[in-house]
Amino acid sequence: MKKETYDRLMKFRDDRDWSQFHTGENLAKSIMIEAGELLEVFQWTNQEKSIDKVKEELADVLSYCYLMADHYHLDVDEILNKKLDQNEAKYPADKVRGSSKKYNEYKK
Repeated sequence: MKKETYDRLMKFRDDRDWSQFHTGENLAKSIMIEAGELLEVFQWTNQEKSIDKVKEELADVLSYCYLMADHYHLDVDEILNKKLDQNEAKYPADKVRGSSKKYNEYKK
């Protein structure tokens, strides 16, 4: 996320004094609620009904994710890269390319 966008999100929160409500639990709940709304876009079909609705709901999910990272003083780039390192080790490209099997279902 660009610093300008991050700062704007935090200002939006702070201007409304909403950080007092942003506990880890509340933010996790909000992420799940918004993820459910994103999933609803695909309900009863395997095609999105509207890319604009996908963008809107995805933005809500991402906003809460960044707010949670801020709440716990986490560096999003750092935690994402650490997880990518773990996944690269768990799912070596030469072993899993083109497969959707879980890491413990393929031969290492």
